[in-house]
Amino acid sequence: MRVAVGLDHRGVKLREAVFATIAAAGHEAVDFGVNSDAVRVDYPDVAAMVGEAISDGRAERGILVCGSGVGACVAANKLRGIRAAICHDAYSAHQGVEHDDMNVLCLGSEIVGAALAGELVEVFLAAAFDGGERYVSRLMKVEKLEERGYGR
Repeated sequence: MRVAVGLDHRGVKLREAVFATIAAAGHEAVDFGVNSDAVRVDYPDVAAMVGEAISDGRAERGILVCGSGVGACVAANKLRGIRAAICHDAYSAHQGVEHDDMNVLCLGSEIVGAALAGELVEVFLAAAFDGGERYVSRLMKVEKLEERGYGR
Protein backbone atom coordinates (compact mmCIF):
# COMPACT_ATOMS: atom_id res chain seq x y z
CA MET A 1 0.00 0.00 0.00
CA ARG A 2 1.18 3.53 -0.73
CA VAL A 3 0.74 5.87 2.23
CA ALA A 4 0.88 9.65 1.78
CA VAL A 5 2.53 11.25 4.80
CA GLY A 6 2.45 14.93 5.63
CA LEU A 7 3.80 16.70 8.68
CA ASP A 8 3.86 20.34 9.59
CA HIS A 9 6.74 21.90 11.54
CA ARG A 10 5.32 20.63 14.83
CA GLY A 11 4.51 17.18 13.49
CA VAL A 12 8.13 16.56 12.54
CA LYS A 13 8.68 15.19 16.07
CA LEU A 14 6.96 11.96 15.01
CA ARG A 15 8.53 11.73 11.54
CA GLU A 16 10.96 8.92 12.31
CA ALA A 17 8.37 6.79 14.12
CA VAL A 18 5.78 7.18 11.35
CA PHE A 19 8.13 6.40 8.48
CA ALA A 20 9.83 3.52 10.29
CA THR A 21 6.46 1.91 11.05
CA ILE A 22 5.27 2.23 7.45
CA ALA A 23 8.47 0.61 6.19
CA ALA A 24 8.40 -2.16 8.82
CA ALA A 25 4.85 -3.03 7.78
CA GLY A 26 6.01 -3.43 4.16
CA HIS A 27 4.29 -0.34 2.79
CA GLU A 28 5.61 2.50 0.66
CA ALA A 29 5.59 6.05 2.06
CA VAL A 30 4.90 8.99 -0.24
CA ASP A 31 6.66 11.83 1.57
CA PHE A 32 5.09 15.29 1.59
CA GLY A 33 7.46 16.58 4.26
CA VAL A 34 8.63 18.21 6.39
CA ASN A 35 12.09 17.21 7.54
CA SER A 36 12.74 19.99 10.06
CA ASP A 37 10.96 22.38 12.38
CA ALA A 38 13.19 25.25 11.24
CA VAL A 39 10.56 26.71 8.90
CA ARG A 40 6.88 27.03 9.76
CA VAL A 41 4.65 24.98 7.46
CA ASP A 42 0.88 25.44 7.62
CA TYR A 43 -1.12 22.24 8.19
CA PRO A 44 -3.81 23.08 5.56
CA ASP A 45 -1.13 23.04 2.87
CA VAL A 46 0.14 19.66 4.02
CA ALA A 47 -3.41 18.26 4.31
CA ALA A 48 -4.14 19.38 0.75
CA MET A 49 -1.09 17.55 -0.61
CA VAL A 50 -1.96 14.32 1.21
CA GLY A 51 -5.64 14.54 0.23
CA GLU A 52 -4.82 15.17 -3.41
CA ALA A 53 -2.46 12.18 -3.45
CA ILE A 54 -5.29 9.95 -2.24
CA SER A 55 -7.83 11.50 -4.61
CA ASP A 56 -5.65 11.07 -7.68
CA GLY A 57 -4.51 7.53 -6.81
CA ARG A 58 -0.89 8.19 -5.86
CA ALA A 59 -1.72 6.80 -2.40
CA GLU A 60 -4.40 4.61 -0.86
CA ARG A 61 -4.21 6.09 2.63
CA GLY A 62 -2.69 9.07 4.38
CA ILE A 63 -1.19 10.11 7.67
CA LEU A 64 -1.10 13.72 8.86
CA VAL A 65 0.77 14.96 11.91
CA CYS A 66 0.52 18.42 13.43
CA GLY A 67 0.79 19.61 17.03
CA SER A 68 -2.63 18.46 18.23
CA GLY A 69 -3.90 16.57 15.17
CA VAL A 70 -6.97 18.83 15.18
CA GLY A 71 -6.00 21.35 12.52
CA ALA A 72 -4.78 18.73 10.08
CA CYS A 73 -7.96 16.71 10.61
CA VAL A 74 -10.26 19.71 10.09
CA ALA A 75 -8.42 20.68 6.90
CA ALA A 76 -8.32 17.14 5.50
CA ASN A 77 -12.05 16.65 6.01
CA LYS A 78 -12.77 19.62 3.76
CA LEU A 79 -11.46 17.61 0.81
CA ARG A 80 -13.88 15.48 -1.21
CA GLY A 81 -13.42 11.77 -0.56
CA ILE A 82 -11.23 12.20 2.49
CA ARG A 83 -12.37 10.65 5.74
CA ALA A 84 -9.87 11.74 8.36
CA ALA A 85 -9.91 11.25 12.12
CA ILE A 86 -7.68 12.06 15.04
CA CYS A 87 -6.76 8.85 16.80
CA HIS A 88 -4.85 8.74 20.03
CA ASP A 89 -5.81 5.16 20.89
CA ALA A 90 -5.43 1.90 18.98
CA TYR A 91 -9.14 1.03 18.99
CA SER A 92 -10.11 4.20 17.14
CA ALA A 93 -7.23 3.80 14.69
CA HIS A 94 -8.46 0.42 13.44
CA GLN A 95 -12.19 0.78 14.07
CA GLY A 96 -12.26 4.00 12.06
CA VAL A 97 -11.08 2.05 9.04
CA GLU A 98 -13.20 -1.05 9.68
CA HIS A 99 -16.52 0.74 10.22
CA ASP A 100 -16.11 4.22 8.70
CA ASP A 101 -13.64 3.59 5.85
CA MET A 102 -11.31 6.21 7.33
CA ASN A 103 -8.51 6.86 4.88
CA VAL A 104 -6.44 9.47 6.75
CA LEU A 105 -5.03 9.05 10.25
CA CYS A 106 -4.31 12.32 12.07
CA LEU A 107 -1.92 12.42 15.00
CA GLY A 108 -0.90 15.11 17.46
CA SER A 109 2.82 15.25 18.12
CA GLU A 110 2.17 17.08 21.39
CA ILE A 111 -0.34 14.40 22.46
CA VAL A 112 1.28 11.05 21.61
CA GLY A 113 4.88 9.94 21.80
CA ALA A 114 6.82 8.00 19.21
CA ALA A 115 5.98 4.54 20.58
CA LEU A 116 2.24 5.13 20.61
CA ALA A 117 2.39 6.84 17.21
CA GLY A 118 4.05 3.73 15.80
CA GLU A 119 1.34 1.51 17.27
CA LEU A 120 -1.41 3.72 15.87
CA VAL A 121 0.11 3.75 12.39
CA GLU A 122 0.55 -0.02 12.52
CA VAL A 123 -3.07 -0.79 13.41
CA PHE A 124 -4.40 1.85 10.98
CA LEU A 125 -2.48 0.30 8.08
CA ALA A 126 -3.39 -3.28 9.06
CA ALA A 127 -7.12 -2.55 9.22
CA ALA A 128 -9.54 -3.07 6.33
CA PHE A 129 -13.02 -1.70 5.72
CA ASP A 130 -15.60 -4.27 6.84
CA GLY A 131 -17.87 -3.66 3.85
CA GLY A 132 -20.94 -4.80 5.75
CA GLU A 133 -24.31 -3.46 4.64
CA ARG A 134 -24.80 -1.15 7.62
CA TYR A 135 -21.32 0.36 7.21
CA VAL A 136 -21.75 0.89 3.47
CA SER A 137 -25.17 2.45 4.07
CA ARG A 138 -23.71 4.91 6.56
CA LEU A 139 -20.81 5.71 4.27
CA MET A 140 -23.25 6.50 1.47
CA LYS A 141 -25.05 8.92 3.79
CA VAL A 142 -21.75 10.62 4.59
CA GLU A 143 -21.00 10.93 0.88
CA LYS A 144 -24.42 12.54 0.30
CA LEU A 145 -23.65 15.09 3.00
CA GLU A 146 -20.37 15.83 1.26
CA GLU A 147 -22.15 16.31 -2.08
CA ARG A 148 -24.75 18.65 -0.60
CA GLY A 149 -22.18 20.85 1.09
CA TYR A 150 -24.44 21.88 3.96
CA GLY A 151 -23.40 25.02 5.70
CA ARG A 152 -21.61 26.48 2.69
